[in-house]
Amino acid sequence: AFLGGGTLLSLADTVARVAVAPRELPVGIVTALVGVPVFALLLRRWTRN
Repeated sequence: AFLGGGTLLSLADTVARVAVAPRELPVGIVTALVGVPVFALLLRRWTRN
């Protein structure tokens, strides 16, 4: 889990720096864009069982 979280945060930081070249996006926005759909899928699977 800690390797996955570290990798996710490193990739999110890279995307946040590169996405809007002269400026930086907050890392929280990038992680939310990835995390919300994943959380929704997990919640959907959990409520079906």
